Amino acid sequence: MTMKIYTKTGDDGETGLFGGPRVRKDDPRIEAYGTVDELNALLGLARCEVLPLEIEATLARVQNDLFAVGAELASPDPQAMGTAWIGDSQIAHLEQAIDAFDDRLPPLKKFILPAGNRGACTIHVARGVCRRAERCVVTLADLAGVTVSAQLIRYLNRLGDYLFVAARAANVLAGEAEIPWEKPG
Repeated sequence: MTMKIYTKTGDDGETGLFGGPRVRKDDPRIEAYGTVDELNALLGLARCEVLPLEIEATLARVQNDLFAVGAELASPDPQAMGTAWIGDSQIAHLEQAIDAFDDRLPPLKKFILPAGNRGACTIHVARGVCRRAERCVVTLADLAGVTVSAQLIRYLNRLGDYLFVAARAANVLAGEAEIPWEKPG
């Protein structure tokens, strides 16, 4: 059996949550997992660039993790629906990836501009979207009657950190100089 792409059930501006009610498409929950979906697409774009193998492998794993993040956000009750898949192991994997690069990158002494080669720049754009997704999830977690796993927020925070380090690594490993921010005046 194949899955139809269009169902026509969203033509009135509503969508169904996984195992839950229908909500407006501008609902904060939809905004949160929609932003995670946008992040995932940007990571796919970043993977089209020439990146060090270890960045490519981590981004592939992260893309899979982000589907799990989206499923959890799309479920009003992730525990009951069995969609609470993001936990300590995914966060630890990101921390290990950050530490592996931090040991090989020059120490930061100034803020750096999100610039460099195309792979690094694409990762920087994804980092910005990741931070927006994190803000959306924090907003969602503040709403009455909504429960969002603390692990999910930690994962997105750590992912933003990883993407910053990965963008730096993509530049440094390609021999691209980092561009320091110059204070005005």
